[in-house]
Amino acid sequence: MDAPVTGRDAIEDIEIQLLLEAVYKRYHYDFRYYARASVKRRLLQARQQLGFASISGMQESILHDPAMLPRLLNYLTVQVSEMFRDPSYFRALREQVLPHLRTYPSLKVWVAGCSNGEELYSLAILFREEGLDQRTIFYATDINPEALKVAQAGVYPLDQIRNFTQNHQKSGARSSLSDYYRADYGRAAFDAGLRERVVFSDHSLVTDAVFAEMHLISCRNVLIYFDRDLQDRAIGLFRESLARKGFLGLGSKESLRFSRHADAFTDFIREEKIYRRNET
Repeated sequence: MDAPVTGRDAIEDIEIQLLLEAVYKRYHYDFRYYARASVKRRLLQARQQLGFASISGMQESILHDPAMLPRLLNYLTVQVSEMFRDPSYFRALREQVLPHLRTYPSLKVWVAGCSNGEELYSLAILFREEGLDQRTIFYATDINPEALKVAQAGVYPLDQIRNFTQNHQKSGARSSLSDYYRADYGRAAFDAGLRERVVFSDHSLVTDAVFAEMHLISCRNVLIYFDRDLQDRAIGLFRESLARKGFLGLGSKESLRFSRHADAFTDFIREEKIYRRNET
């Protein structure tokens, strides 16, 4: 017989595993294979800020009170981004990827893990500046319904706009960011026209399947929160989703290097973590 588990950390680990199982079985949100250290840090923060004495107390609440789910999702899903984040990535798309995409009569672009929508609007503006917006359908997906609502609204605090504007200019902008939003009451509301060719949808890289053939997938700073097996699943999903010679963009700290799907891609712009799907 195994010795009984002792120690606060070990007990918390059991509580977290049980909580993640409860969330999955009750609501079908699967965080069981997210990087455990990151999940633990965020759940301990949630326990403290939501006023629970223990993770087990939070589990009881999530099982019996559906209103707790969106509150917990705000901790389990990371909603930190900015428009044109890492401007050199968007410049690389503009100068080296879009010339290839321009050869297609119609385009499909998937922003996977779109969070509050900053990356979606960055791409929509970039494609408009390059004259490709009217032949492009954008798919913006996330597992957090509250984040999707923010993305659909396209309204951001005005104090973020200065940073957004600087990033936009560094990305090789052909216009002013102010052309795309209206400032009012401390907020910046982005042009509804940027959303007219966008499909917003709940989609999980953990449990859901391919839904369309894409020419560009941008999934940045999402895989770092997954364990190795889940990273492989997501990359396999991108592989299946991409058209031949389609493009995949990852975050600056992410890579295909250790994925079993790595042979399906070639480095297109290595320093920007932009890959191209092989023809075969």
